[in-house]
Amino acid sequence: MLLLHSGVCDRRMWEPQWATLTTSFRVVRPDLRGFGETPLPAERFSFAADIVELLDFLEIERACIAGSSLGGRVALELASSAPERVERLILLCSALRGFPSTPDADAFEAAEEAMFESGDLDGAVELNVRTWLGPEADDATRELVRVMQRRAFEVQVAAEEGPEQPEMTDTPVEPANILVPTLVVSGGTDMDQFQAVAAHLAEAIPDAQHVPLDWAGHLPSLERPEAVTELIADFCTEA
Repeated sequence: MLLLHSGVCDRRMWEPQWATLTTSFRVVRPDLRGFGETPLPAERFSFAADIVELLDFLEIERACIAGSSLGGRVALELASSAPERVERLILLCSALRGFPSTPDADAFEAAEEAMFESGDLDGAVELNVRTWLGPEADDATRELVRVMQRRAFEVQVAAEEGPEQPEMTDTPVEPANILVPTLVVSGGTDMDQFQAVAAHLAEAIPDAQHVPLDWAGHLPSLERPEAVTELIADFCTEA
C-alpha cells in the first residue's frame, strides 16, 4: 500500500493509520518533493515518475494507492502514466490539475498569496489550518498540520531562493481511461471546488464509487482517523 500526503502535510499525516494498516499490508508513505524531508530539486521533475522510481527501488510491482488532496492528484497521474503499477485507487478529497476554480478557491489563493508577499508566513500557516481542517479535528491534529505546513513552506521558499528554479512536469490525466477500482471520498464541509472534483471523478472513472462524508472537511484521515483507516483497509481487501 502506498500513502500519498496532501499539499498542506507530509508523510506524518498518515501516522494515525500506520499501526493498523501495517498489520495487514506492506505500507510505504514517502515525502513528495518539496515536503517533509524531501527537498525540491533545481531541475525538471515529475511526482508520478518519482513514485515509479520509488516502487522500482522497493521492488513493488503493484500497489493499492491512497492519496489525499495533492496526493490524490499524484495517484491519478500515476494511474494514467503507469497503470500497470496501480491495483486500486482511494482518492481522499483529491485535487485534479486543470479543473475549473471557484470563487472560494480563488479567494483562498489570493489571501495566501497576499500573506506571502507581505512576509506573513505565520498568517499563511494559520489560513491553511483554518481552511483545510474540518470541525472534527482536535487541537493536537491542528498543531500537527501547523507543523507540517510550516515545514512545506520552508522547503519551498528555500528552493525559490536558489539560483535555479525547480520545474514540475505536467502529467495528463484522463479519468475515463482509469480502469482500476476506485474509491472517491469527499468531505461535506470541504471547499466547493474539491467537492466538485470528487463528483466529476466519481462520474468519469468507469469503476468508481463515491463515498461522501458529511462530517468531513478536506483532511478526513486526520479528522476521524479510525473511520478512514477502516475505509481504506476494507476497500483494499474486498473481493
